Amino acid sequence: MLPLVETDEQGDAVLPDESVLRPGAQALCARLGLGGLPLERFAAGSVPVYAVGAEHVLKLFPAGSARDALTEERVLAFLDGALPIPTPSVRAAGADVDGWRYLLMSRLHGEGLAGAWPRIPPAERARIAHDCGEALATLHALDAEPLADVLGPEDWRAFLDRQRAGAVERQRERGLSEAWLEQIPDFLAAAPLPSGPLPSGKQRALLHTEFMREHLITDPAGGWRLTGLVDFEPAMIGDPAYDLVAVGLFTTRADPHLLGQLLTAYGRPVEPRLLMAYTLLHVYSDLPWYLRELKPSARTLEALAEEWFGVA
Repeated sequence: MLPLVETDEQGDAVLPDESVLRPGAQALCARLGLGGLPLERFAAGSVPVYAVGAEHVLKLFPAGSARDALTEERVLAFLDGALPIPTPSVRAAGADVDGWRYLLMSRLHGEGLAGAWPRIPPAERARIAHDCGEALATLHALDAEPLADVLGPEDWRAFLDRQRAGAVERQRERGLSEAWLEQIPDFLAAAPLPSGPLPSGKQRALLHTEFMREHLITDPAGGWRLTGLVDFEPAMIGDPAYDLVAVGLFTTRADPHLLGQLLTAYGRPVEPRLLMAYTLLHVYSDLPWYLRELKPSARTLEALAEEWFGVA
């Protein structure tokens, strides 16, 4: 039986503790007809995720993340076979005891792109960027309206207004210096953000929101082909450009050549100032961390937009 997790404090104590979680995961696997298969927990992830034998992955969501479980289940079922990069297929999903939900998925084989990246030759990195662009173009071209009952935000303009209202304080809490903080209001006021509700179609797209190396899988034996895109629980419906923040910061990591390859395959140019604005407005935005990771030479948000999101 999985333990009760009702508070953040309980989660902090329980979620890392395999002596507590593993018996519940094993019991659930037995109920799903997978008893006796090896159970190996993946190191990364905000919720427990296990490889179950060679062909299955079990993801567990405590009560506070129940909506994420429903989101990922619906999005994966919607995407099954729809993208040029494989996504997991849903094998089973449902509620367990004490508010937990589970998602049993097919296992995508290969190696995490983030760990593999240092060993990948430059030409293959460029091809991977191209393949990522094609996959994003396909994702954003899908009609996302069948998922509108489970994915938000309903009003993109209202979402941006809420994010803008808290943008300075959010970065201050993360430790951003005053020299950067004082630039944020004027930069956002001048940024080419949507001025009203997004129309349907290509301007209201299904977004992964964290399209990054950490959520991509590659197969060294297959010539570094991408063999998986995972983790759709933060998915949203909104402006396609919002998805390109993680692409620029974490997939191409401010490499203008790689970003150019990706956007060429994506098929649409994107204004760097728009991506910088979405960097500040993203629900997971942490500009001080990005600055430490990417170590830019720019000292203004305008210059940073070009350095991080300009293309060769």
